Amino acid sequence: MVEMDRRHLLRWGAAGGGTAALAVVASLSGCGFAEIRTPRSTAGQVDFRNPLHIPPLAEPVIDEQSDDGAHRIFELTAQTGSSQIVDAGPTETWGIDGDHLGPTLRASRGDLVEIRFANALPEATSLHWHGMRLPAEADGGPHQMVEPGQTWEPSWRIDQPAATLWYHPHPHGQTEAHVHRGIAGMFILDDDEEQALDLPREYRVDDVPLILQDRSFDSAGRMVETSHRNNGMLGDTVLVNGTAEPVLDVTAVRTRLRVLNGSGARSYAVGFADGRPVTMIASDGGLLPAPVELDRVTLTPGERAEILVDMEPGEEAVLRSFPQELGITRGMADTTGSRDELDLLLLRAATTLRPAPPMPERLVPLESLEEREAGTVRGFELRTNRINGRLMDMDRIDEVVTAGTIEIWEVWNSHGQPHNFHVHDVQFQVLTVGGQAPPPELAGWKDTVYLPPHEPVRLIMRFGEHTSTEVPYMYHCHLLWHEDQGMMGQFVVVDPGDEDDVDVAPRLDQPDLGSAEEHGH
Repeated sequence: MVEMDRRHLLRWGAAGGGTAALAVVASLSGCGFAEIRTPRSTAGQVDFRNPLHIPPLAEPVIDEQSDDGAHRIFELTAQTGSSQIVDAGPTETWGIDGDHLGPTLRASRGDLVEIRFANALPEATSLHWHGMRLPAEADGGPHQMVEPGQTWEPSWRIDQPAATLWYHPHPHGQTEAHVHRGIAGMFILDDDEEQALDLPREYRVDDVPLILQDRSFDSAGRMVETSHRNNGMLGDTVLVNGTAEPVLDVTAVRTRLRVLNGSGARSYAVGFADGRPVTMIASDGGLLPAPVELDRVTLTPGERAEILVDMEPGEEAVLRSFPQELGITRGMADTTGSRDELDLLLLRAATTLRPAPPMPERLVPLESLEEREAGTVRGFELRTNRINGRLMDMDRIDEVVTAGTIEIWEVWNSHGQPHNFHVHDVQFQVLTVGGQAPPPELAGWKDTVYLPPHEPVRLIMRFGEHTSTEVPYMYHCHLLWHEDQGMMGQFVVVDPGDEDDVDVAPRLDQPDLGSAEEHGH
């Protein structure tokens, strides 16, 4: 009965009748609708004084080398630690092979990757390879939990284009907390096409990872978990690679920044304080067809972008997150931090810089997936921590997909708050957003995409050859609190003819995607 009333009140609040209704909903759900939050600005106020920490490259054991690729063995340990992030004092953190965050893993297309992941934490966790095409048994989701003192050893062959991927824990109901404590890192993939381009690629020199995460600290310097409000924890200090008030000393005319939104709830619109354009060359799944010049790049949790910045000798530039237009109300924008303006990083150029070649006019051709080739169209509605009316259930399979097929997924955020959508194991292409062609920055391969409220987003994807009738992949909102609360579903990829061997839960709700046109969106 409470759930029925809550749904009714949410609809009433979204329709504008709403302050009293939203206050009641907050008391029922604890999601903080009634909390008032004033937009923050740190523009021009950050004392950039700490050298940017750049995660080291993990050093794998190379077991063998062949024409097809190397066999790379990465030994990783999740552990507790202590980090001096702010002046007030040390904070307890988690990390991989260190006190906080983890090393950058790097491999090439064709390589056989083997992970030996040891859990030295006091509780069970997992390690998910976000954006990677790999067997479900190696995915590192909630079905591959590693108990304290145990070791997990997945392996797979890299079979996808050069890209900036990442890894993070994925325990059901605890993902936000485990990422917040510090376990995250990048996984860079290389291939021959990317290597043939005149792009910066010397790691730590002119090719630099930037992991953006917001955190809050108490008066003793301890990292604290804040209120979840509508979307999850928001911090008042933005860390870049775990560094507060960071400075990057630039030594080349052109620098490649691999930007990851590693936050649990906050989105960023990344640009430069002096108005210089951002040249974007890659999104989640790899290079775009051509460089795209933008004022700024918006990244919701889990999304990545590779950008190029050119600098003159001796100059400085501040990387800033500007307020975002997420299609939500002003009140919702205030509580979710999307009206904040936050300085992120100071880039400080040396007096002598390594020269840069001309900017490539073209990058890599995009294999466009054709709608006519899609044999199945599926609909997904995200609302009140549910997908198609259901909370996540580890024992339930929601969808069965046939290996090697192309499908269209129509995803619909019928909620008044921000959601995005991440699909494991595949990179997809965005066909339309609200019935319109996507902007150039969404023209490449994606694994996570923002869902503007009441704007259907149509995705097309080809599923790979890794199959299992028992071990599922996930699809979910990547605002981690939403995921933890149940906004997640499961699908299996099976060989042709094995579809009937899987017990699939019947759908409760089918999204009414036509309602977008009915309401003029």
